[in-house]
Amino acid sequence: MKLFLDANVLVSVLNKEYPVFPYSARILSLTEQKGFTLTTSAICLAIAWYFAEKKYGRLPAKNKIDLLLEHIDITDCGKKEAALAIKNKKVNDLEDGLEYYSALNAKCNCIITSDTNDFYFSDLEVMEPEIFLKKYLRQKH
Repeated sequence: MKLFLDANVLVSVLNKEYPVFPYSARILSLTEQKGFTLTTSAICLAIAWYFAEKKYGRLPAKNKIDLLLEHIDITDCGKKEAALAIKNKKVNDLEDGLEYYSALNAKCNCIITSDTNDFYFSDLEVMEPEIFLKKYLRQKH
């Protein structure tokens, strides 16, 4: 299963933000399990960097992002995705539209986000980390 991680999931892990942190961290640990591929966009990575740098400083943020890049793939997010986001009349927030089309074009099965309302227009499954874990890993949290 190919998962797209929204920026808020990355931020919750990098900054250890509760109550989402344990669920987001568990999602990131799926890189160690067969059958799961984790992706995000460069936009989400930039957002995560911004908040990690704000909390920890430049060098620690850089190290955290570097470690993250060892485990997740980066989807394309260029002219094609921008054009699709702009042309979709349902998309009100360009950032969410860019992330959505980046996930869609990368053939992701699901978008993992702490704010599912951001992707109200999505044809992909959109889930919060805790809900995803309960549904697909059948674990009690």
